[in-house]
Amino acid sequence: MPNTRDEGQPPNQTNSTVKVEEGVNLRPYNSFGLPATAQRLVRIQQEADLRRVIDHPELGRAPKFVLGGGSNIVLTRDVEALVLKMEILGKRVVEEREDAWILEVGAGETWHEVVRWSLEQGCPGLENLALIPGTAGAAPVQNIGAYGVEIKDRIEAVEVIDLITGRPVRLPASVLAFGYRDSVFKHTGFGGLAGKSVITRVLLRCPKPWVPQLSYLDLERKMAETGITAPSAQQVFEWVCQIRRAKLPDPRQIGNAGSFFKNPVVSEEQCRDIIGRDPGIVHYPMPDGTVKLAAGWLIDACGWKGKSVGGAAVYERQALVLVNRGEARGAEVVTLARAIQESVYGRFGIRLEPEPVIV
Repeated sequence: MPNTRDEGQPPNQTNSTVKVEEGVNLRPYNSFGLPATAQRLVRIQQEADLRRVIDHPELGRAPKFVLGGGSNIVLTRDVEALVLKMEILGKRVVEEREDAWILEVGAGETWHEVVRWSLEQGCPGLENLALIPGTAGAAPVQNIGAYGVEIKDRIEAVEVIDLITGRPVRLPASVLAFGYRDSVFKHTGFGGLAGKSVITRVLLRCPKPWVPQLSYLDLERKMAETGITAPSAQQVFEWVCQIRRAKLPDPRQIGNAGSFFKNPVVSEEQCRDIIGRDPGIVHYPMPDGTVKLAAGWLIDACGWKGKSVGGAAVYERQALVLVNRGEARGAEVVTLARAIQESVYGRFGIRLEPEPVIV
């Protein structure tokens, strides 16, 4: 059990104490189930908790590591920075406009439950993003996406707290620099917000009228199998859950971080060259003339499905997923990932980029 102590503050500070847990085992807090310890951890259950940390004479200056659901990290060592465990809850429909419903959710809410809840409120639009692991606060950081929808398509704004001043700010989607599995929150330096702010709440925009997004092959197959050509949002939600459960391991049973590599984007010319050598490559033409390649297909073509390094392995049912067979260490996951990268580069001349953050 971690030790807990109160960090006192001088009388002139707004809040008196911060509850700091010491020596916290992070294995339960990362979906890979990798061993690591947080030297100090503070649970952020409301915005005031975060401001207490920022106002604290010692903790306010300490390096910080923001932890949501732990579904997008690979822990290779103990965490010396102060861990801010985001647990802010709350879900509500804040506005109904002619063109959209606006929902507000706390950063600590489980993302899949947010999707489920939104449908229960009669606010469709998030169903393609069902069963993506992690928290609502992490969703815009990574610009999560699946089956033709990215979170950038559904973000109205995010509420953040500045880690230096403690000032709350609402940032509209237009300033978040969304890209493929990318956002302003993943970048340091000028214009980047990594290490400078923490998302506390997310405002989601579910557009009206609702139009189902059914262009992905797996969903087209579901329509063909069921004979349902005009599915409801609830039906799409259930299909996506079925598809993901059939392909991807449940992190509660087999440790993993979901898709480990980004799907690489190449020029049309590069794609034609690869097709000339490997006609079966799975690829998706993009609106800007580039082509997205299926990273899982590339990895599988190099013979990695089911292979392992120590306790880390490539999932036998989906080569894009690396898993923890039970006692894997972060270093083994990284070694396996690098070997896959070199193998794919050697055969296809393409560098795969990991999705999770290596810590």
